[in-house]
Amino acid sequence: MRENKKVAFYTLGCKLNFSETSTIARSFESEGFDRVEFDQEADIYVINTCSVTENADKRFKSIVKQARKVNEDAFIAAVGCYAQLKPEELASVEGVDLVLGATEKFKITDYLNDLSKNDFGEVHSCEIQEADFYVGSYSIGDRTRAFLKVQDGCDYKCTYCTIPLARGISRSDTLENVLKNAAEIAAQDIKEIVLTGVNIGDYGKGEFGNKKHEHTFFELVEALDRVEGIERLRISSIEPNLLKNETIDFVAQSKAFVPHFHIPLQSGSNEILGLMRRRYRRELYTDRVARIKSAMPHACIGVDVIVGFPGETEEHFLETYHFLNELDISYLHVFTYSERDNTLAADMEGIVPKRVRAKRSKMLRGLSAKKRRAFYEGEIGQLRTVLFEGENKEGYIHGFTENYVKVKAPWDPALVNTLHQVRLTRIDEDGMVRFEFTGEKALTA
Repeated sequence: MRENKKVAFYTLGCKLNFSETSTIARSFESEGFDRVEFDQEADIYVINTCSVTENADKRFKSIVKQARKVNEDAFIAAVGCYAQLKPEELASVEGVDLVLGATEKFKITDYLNDLSKNDFGEVHSCEIQEADFYVGSYSIGDRTRAFLKVQDGCDYKCTYCTIPLARGISRSDTLENVLKNAAEIAAQDIKEIVLTGVNIGDYGKGEFGNKKHEHTFFELVEALDRVEGIERLRISSIEPNLLKNETIDFVAQSKAFVPHFHIPLQSGSNEILGLMRRRYRRELYTDRVARIKSAMPHACIGVDVIVGFPGETEEHFLETYHFLNELDISYLHVFTYSERDNTLAADMEGIVPKRVRAKRSKMLRGLSAKKRRAFYEGEIGQLRTVLFEGENKEGYIHGFTENYVKVKAPWDPALVNTLHQVRLTRIDEDGMVRFEFTGEKALTA
C-alpha cells in the first residue's frame, strides 16, 4: 500500500480514453493512492494521450508543463495512443519519467516502486501485434453519465488513421462482462451509459480471443436494454456500414436506448472515400440517415467529416458541403486533415495547402452551426426529458435531452443527476434551449 501518495489524471481524446483513465484511476485507489484534481499538487501525474490529430500531440507538452508548475518534483507518466506510437518522443519531453504502451498501461502501478525523477523517460512498450487481449473499462464518478468500453482496436485500414497502429486488432469484451459492468454502473445511481470503443459496430469479434464473432452489436444492444436500473443508453460513434436496420428499428422502440446516433462520414465525395479506403459510399450514408429519420423523426444525428484530405479538390469539397447541407442531420464534428507518420495518406499526392484546409474547416463549422440551430428550432414546443449535469457554469446548470438538445437553467444543486420532463420553449443568445418544467418543478428557465 502507498498511503498518503496523491495521483492526478489528465485525459486527451475520446470517450474510450476517458473510460480507460477511470479504470486506471481505480487501480491506483485500490493501491492506497488518493486521487486529486490535475491542478492540485500530486506525487504522480498520469496523462492519457491521444494521437488522432497533430493538435493532440502538441497539447501533451503543454499539459506536462502544467503539472510541473504545480509540482516540479512530481513523477509524470504517459500512457495511451501517442505513448504507443511515439514512446521515445514522449520520453524525451522534459519532466516525463515513464511511458507505457498499449499492453502496459493497465499495469501502471507495477512500475511505480521507485518514484524518483529520471533524466530521461523510461519506456515500456510493445509491438502492436502483442496488443491482442482485451481489458474492460468504464468511467464512473467523473460525470453524470458513464462511458462503458465494449470493444477495442480496429481491423479497418483507413489510409489516414493511426488507431490500428496504436490500439491493435479489433477485439471485444465478453457479453457477460459488459452486462456485469453495466449493472455495476447502474448500482452507482448513474442515469446514463454511453457505449464506447474504437469500432463498436464490430462488437463480438475477438470476444473469446478468436477472430470470429461470438455475438453481434445488435445482440449486445438487445441484452443491455434488459439491464435493470439504467435510465438511458446512448450509442457513440458507429460506422454507417455497421449500423444495421435491426439496430435502428430496435432503438426506435426501446425505452432505454435514446434517439441519438453519431455516424462518421469523413467525405461526401465517393472518389475521396475511395482514397480514404472507407467501407461504404455516400449512397449508403444517405440510406442510413433516411432510415433513422423514418423510424425516429426527432432523432439527433451527428457526423464526423475530414477536410483537406490529399487529393481533395475544390470540387470534391463542394460536393461534400452540398451533400451535408441537403442531409437531415443535426451537427458536425469537423476535423482538419493532418499528416500522420506511417499512414498511406501521408505519402499521397495532391497535398492541400493548410490555409485551404483552414478555410474549408471554417465553412463546415458554419454549416454545423446552421444545422444545429435548425434542429433545435424543430424541437421548440416539444416535451423532452432532460438529464442535468453536475457543474455550475457561471451560475447555470446544463443538461441534455434524450435526443441531445443542450439546455440550460439557473443553477440549482437539487437538479444535479436528475431527470425531468420539460417543454422546450426558446433558444437563447448562447444557442442553448430554455424550457419549462412540466412536473412538480414550476420554475420557468
